[in-house]
Amino acid sequence: MYVALWHLLPGPTWLKSLQALALLGLVVWALLGWVFPAVEPHLPFDRITVGE
Repeated sequence: MYVALWHLLPGPTWLKSLQALALLGLVVWALLGWVFPAVEPHLPFDRITVGE
């Protein structure tokens, strides 16, 4: 998968590296901005039963 992505990116190696870092940053931004907040209400982290 990563090799296919690397071959799809245009330009020399240094440009491909910058593009890959930018894509990684976009994925992290999307996860933190939309995916994790949407999933958080469904996670059991607020139902702590320590000491009972």
